[in-house]
Amino acid sequence: MHAHACYNAVMRTTVEIPDKQRAKLLELAARRGEKGFSGVVQEALELFFRQEEERRRKIQGALSVLGTLEKKSAKEIRQSIKAVRERWR
Repeated sequence: MHAHACYNAVMRTTVEIPDKQRAKLLELAARRGEKGFSGVVQEALELFFRQEEERRRKIQGALSVLGTLEKKSAKEIRQSIKAVRERWR
């Protein structure tokens, strides 16, 4: 039995985008010397995925500290915040 695996396969798909965005993609690709805008879209997707992963990590980090303050510390922080807000007005 023979199996052929291609790990760098490219899939074509249809994505609907507004005309203005398409024009900007074509303009950017042309400035880079590219014939189409696939490379620009791939780069944008990679950036988006990295930012989403970083966002997810930050949220997980913030959620991991929920409930870690002792009651006394939490009360002191609440009082400090209240005092700052009262002086702020």
